[in-house]
Amino acid sequence: MDFTPTEEQEAARELAGRIFGDLATHDRLRAAGTGTDAELWKALCAAGLPGAVEDTGLLGLVLLLEEQGRVTAQVPFAATCVYGILAVTRHGTREQRARLLPGLRDGTTVVTGALPAPDTVTSRATRDSQDTRDSRDSRDTPATPATRDDAAHGEAGGVVASGGGRLTGVVEWVPWLRDATHVLVPDEEHALWLVRTEDAAAVEAVELTAPWSAGRLVLAGTPAERLGGAVARTGAGRAGPAGQSGPTGERLGGPGAAAYADVLAAARIAFAGLQAGVCAGSLARAVAYTSVREQFGRPLATHQAVQLRAADAHMDTEAIRVTTYEAAWRFDEGLDAGAAALTAAWWASEAGKRVVHAGQHLHGGMGADLDHPVHRHFLWGRQLDAYLGCGTELLAELGDLLAEGDPS
Repeated sequence: MDFTPTEEQEAARELAGRIFGDLATHDRLRAAGTGTDAELWKALCAAGLPGAVEDTGLLGLVLLLEEQGRVTAQVPFAATCVYGILAVTRHGTREQRARLLPGLRDGTTVVTGALPAPDTVTSRATRDSQDTRDSRDSRDTPATPATRDDAAHGEAGGVVASGGGRLTGVVEWVPWLRDATHVLVPDEEHALWLVRTEDAAAVEAVELTAPWSAGRLVLAGTPAERLGGAVARTGAGRAGPAGQSGPTGERLGGPGAAAYADVLAAARIAFAGLQAGVCAGSLARAVAYTSVREQFGRPLATHQAVQLRAADAHMDTEAIRVTTYEAAWRFDEGLDAGAAALTAAWWASEAGKRVVHAGQHLHGGMGADLDHPVHRHFLWGRQLDAYLGCGTELLAELGDLLAEGDPS
């Protein structure tokens, strides 16, 4: 394997670094609050960086996300690229690609993902225009995590008409949901659906650890478009094994299961890359601070305890980066990346916590200042830890995958 960036990937990373460095200043980040920095998002899209991911692949996206993480730039770059551009490019129909990709490239369409959310949302086919009218009339109906209703899924062997359907359920929090125009939602059979946020029964603001514009997604017979178009159903219940592992280690089945596993792996890798950047930025701030802050007439960086703490943080950051690069490389090469994605996610979750804590600790009393730039890295690192999943859960899923003889 070779992690050396191509000329195109390196050029995109340098451009992203300049744009993020120029516009994602502390004052602008503070002014943005939990919303998107519209000027920064416009600049990224005008430079063609979201669209560049189609050519540079997931490894190219990881390099761009490292630059975003270094400054904790307040834009939905990771979400719209992995759940939008990559998902539509890899799994959308020709018509969906032609219709959705232009808006995703220029930033007018922003997609986020309600992943992983297994067994939370149920789907049923839209068979006529009355179904759509009924779904719009049901927006005020309270929605709860629903159980499987086989009768709602049509007859065995039927086809979901034109790829349309209705979704019901609740996803407790989705990152960047309040800035998104669409959200990618998996149903109980792990098929992927695109839902317009304006059609959702409710999008309720949710306060997270990090200042992301997250929301609680409520669906109640909400119209949705199946990513990849209509598929034949194999009958009630789940289809045969698709050979992919789900977020809790179960083997996935049902129409679209392979696409779900692919998008989930890509998301884990992308957000691990974002965490690598967050950690690198936190460590860089700590090194700069301890190099000039003096104690007892000496810079803090000359003390052995400080050096060792910074060295440990550096090694953790490099572990996140190299495992993420490996996973992204396997993904781009068409190899099975499930185990590698879980490994990268575990490092990003477990080591990421250590690094952002170290970064804040090495700032001493300044690290306790909630307005200090390093505190944003701490908040982002902890939020990415929560989003990627608890380390023990990721290890359990990885163990199940390896025990089943996964070749990766």
